[in-house]
Amino acid sequence: MRKPIIAGNWKMFKTAAEAASFAKEVSGKAEVEGVESVICAPFTALPALTEALQGTSIQVGAQNFHWEENGAFTGEISGAMLQELGVKYVIIGHSERRAYFAETDETVNKKTLAAFQYDLTPIVCVGEKLEEREAGQTKEVCKEQTVAALKGLSVEQAAQVVIAYEPIWAIGTGKSSTAEDANEVIAYIRELVAEAFDAQTAQSIRIQYGGSVKPNNVKEYMGQSDIDGALVGGASLQADSYIQLVEGAK
Repeated sequence: MRKPIIAGNWKMFKTAAEAASFAKEVSGKAEVEGVESVICAPFTALPALTEALQGTSIQVGAQNFHWEENGAFTGEISGAMLQELGVKYVIIGHSERRAYFAETDETVNKKTLAAFQYDLTPIVCVGEKLEEREAGQTKEVCKEQTVAALKGLSVEQAAQVVIAYEPIWAIGTGKSSTAEDANEVIAYIRELVAEAFDAQTAQSIRIQYGGSVKPNNVKEYMGQSDIDGALVGGASLQADSYIQLVEGAK
């Protein structure tokens, strides 16, 4: 049985003080038995967030990192730095990183492999653009990105990865894939994992949906056979909304 996972992606929102305040609001409320709660915050908010959430079951994630442990990489953060803070998750290959900061399938793979060196669980993002969807290339794009991201992982590592299927046309637009359509693509991604590794790994790996998920539609997605949670942007920024998302995942 796969444990549902709700991961809030704050993007470039919230100061350290705001993060600490949010943590106090959700502690004890966004801790639902049988659901894993994660908050992925900006780098500057991570120390305050990990400190404020000590003793809770809510995990902290980063939104990016570099695959090298150290070096002349101005503006970057290493896995060792995140590990020292007590961060447990890291988002890799979000569509905004791919679109604005030149992330590629190759760098996504390097980061996915490196995450395991620092006991970080990667949340690997895959998904198609609107023009690719309209051209009937959804599965082709997802296959290329998924296979590339998981290349070189052991079976044990692959089973621990979280994949987030996020159709780019549905991110921050208010539009969302229907639950049935999202489930069909996620089931296909699970088939790709079975082909690359084995059936057991495919059944173990958790695959989220990301794309305008809100408290009023999260249950619809979670009711599908292959959707194991959600990667949520704007709806995760308010404490009451985040709590409802976690409750809706049970």
